[in-house]
Amino acid sequence: MGGKRRKLLQLHGPPRAGSRVQKFSRHKPSQSSANGPAKKHKQEHRPEKPTIPFEPHHRILLIGEGDLSFSASIIEHHGCTNVTATVLEKDAAELLDKYPHVANNAAVIRGEKRKPNGTEKDANGKPTHKREGDEEVEGDDDAEDASNDNDDDQDDDDQEDEDDDNDADSPKPNRKAAPRNNKLFYNIDATKLPASLTRTPYDRIIFNFPHVGGKSTDVNRQVRHNQSLLVAFFQRALPALARRGAIIITLFEGEPYTLWNVRDLARHAGLHVERSFLFQPAVYPGYRHARTLGVVRNAEGKATGGGWKGEERAARSYVFKRKEDIIPEGKKRPRDDSSDDEGN
Repeated sequence: MGGKRRKLLQLHGPPRAGSRVQKFSRHKPSQSSANGPAKKHKQEHRPEKPTIPFEPHHRILLIGEGDLSFSASIIEHHGCTNVTATVLEKDAAELLDKYPHVANNAAVIRGEKRKPNGTEKDANGKPTHKREGDEEVEGDDDAEDASNDNDDDQDDDDQEDEDDDNDADSPKPNRKAAPRNNKLFYNIDATKLPASLTRTPYDRIIFNFPHVGGKSTDVNRQVRHNQSLLVAFFQRALPALARRGAIIITLFEGEPYTLWNVRDLARHAGLHVERSFLFQPAVYPGYRHARTLGVVRNAEGKATGGGWKGEERAARSYVFKRKEDIIPEGKKRPRDDSSDDEGN
């Protein structure tokens, strides 16, 4: 050890008289450098606060609902009582064939308790949905009259309710019992909405993840077909939109969905985007993204439950309104507009 010390002194020379030997210590970052950037880093990656673009009392029309899980969720967990859910499938049997788990969600819309096994069966052990078909027809006129009777009262409340959508960290708890006017319609084409359906003005018309379906590898063809779908939908849905109402389209982020240019398509129909926000499936307990083609099946035709999960992919909702219904800059805006991200 002594030999090593002498060698070091020879290399650097003896310390000068009156000088201090410099001591080296481990570098300790200052408080500002250690904490400042870290806090800023956290702020940059803070998750966007969930946005719920409707109120429980709103008259809501849902297009292309697939397995009805979104409809069931907003009824069960957000207290919505005026939900009209529509599916493209011609009847309950076809819907059940595509989505074997759909019976429970349909029961929620009808105001019934969930079945333990999720299905109702006839004497032969085959699923039966006769009650669904009956309920779809019964009471349509009465429900429509009740809706028309409430139109004047709704107009009086428009200013108060004007886009007072919720920013929520979690779904609202189930509310006290309220009159329910939830309905389910089959065989509804988004491009040919029947007059009987659009006669009632809706506060919110929601089309989550529109897609023509199919497995074409021709991206340009898929883009054109989906653009045509949205153009026709906007044209048919606009007359059914209540004063200060909104049409909401939810799409996955990234290509090919950005190639659809949904903002421009809506503008040609007389609608303007008011804002957009991150679609967060966790706000809707029980919701699952439903494939247009139905559940994934194996070679024997049995549902496997496999395939990619759309709810795990980033998606964005776009809120469209008539130009005259959008609040101009400088005026008081709805409280949830602060999270708007028009750059996406």
